[in-house]
Amino acid sequence: MATTAADRMEKEVVRLRPEWPAGEALEKIRTQKVPGGIHYFYVVDDAGKLVGVLPTRRLLMAPAAQPVSDLMVRKLVTVKPELPLELVSELFVLHKFLAFPVVDVRGRLLGAVDVGTFTEEVFDATERKNMDAVFEAIGLRLSEARDAPPLRAWRLRFPWLLATIASGTACALLAGLFAETLEQHIVLAFFITLVLGLGEGVGTQSMTLAVQRLRNTRPTAGWFGRAVLREFLTALLLGLCCAAITGVTVLVWQGQPAAALAIGVSVVLALLSAATLGLAVPTVLHALRLDPRVAAGPLTLAIADLGTLTVYFSAGSLL
Repeated sequence: MATTAADRMEKEVVRLRPEWPAGEALEKIRTQKVPGGIHYFYVVDDAGKLVGVLPTRRLLMAPAAQPVSDLMVRKLVTVKPELPLELVSELFVLHKFLAFPVVDVRGRLLGAVDVGTFTEEVFDATERKNMDAVFEAIGLRLSEARDAPPLRAWRLRFPWLLATIASGTACALLAGLFAETLEQHIVLAFFITLVLGLGEGVGTQSMTLAVQRLRNTRPTAGWFGRAVLREFLTALLLGLCCAAITGVTVLVWQGQPAAALAIGVSVVLALLSAATLGLAVPTVLHALRLDPRVAAGPLTLAIADLGTLTVYFSAGSLL
């Protein structure tokens, strides 16, 4: 499988000289082996260094005596041969070009990558990456678990299920501490599943974003503070919207303003805690030089469940 621009680049590209007139350049092109699907011609100097790019249409419409140097585009967007294909695809989306020249560290032209030569492979790689991200979020590496015998698959998967068992047991014990509150206000029990689902959803979203940022960012105290503030404000907006819908549902269904207020406030606080934990857990794991992609999923969900229920029961009891 090709992984870099060098693996998928077309080496047989048309090279022109800046001093050539347009008519002479066209004659030279007719004598060369032009690869299919060509969109640009590349202008190089005596040392083979790329100095400009000439779109096909511009060359065809130019007067025969006009030099290539007057027609070429001098502001270049180039690709290094070692650049991963996923980053090359991002350049296509960003610049809307149909091809990019590949140059070495000295700026010498090596070839070009065409948008049509690797699109299918990039999509396949993206799909595999998304599958890996899903499996890593639940504590399982797809590359390790694929085609593994039952015993090895059990060894890979069971330790992460222990986190779910531990958090579930802790949540049950926590509910027992608030048994009197639940008995007096049974409506709180009706919405435990909803609050847990919201907390896990927001926690997973924050965790996924944090893991993506940590791939390209070295976390510092300032970075973490800005990230926490951003997640806090986002979670606040999400919490207010969810709380409004849930509170109105409780009010219409049960006719208890106090319960509607308690559950609404609890939802806001629960989402705030889940978002903060979703950011903090992978950041801490990264700081400890552990792989946040695998460990963050089970740990974030387990801790988010405990934090969500603690906030929910405490706010409900106080209000």
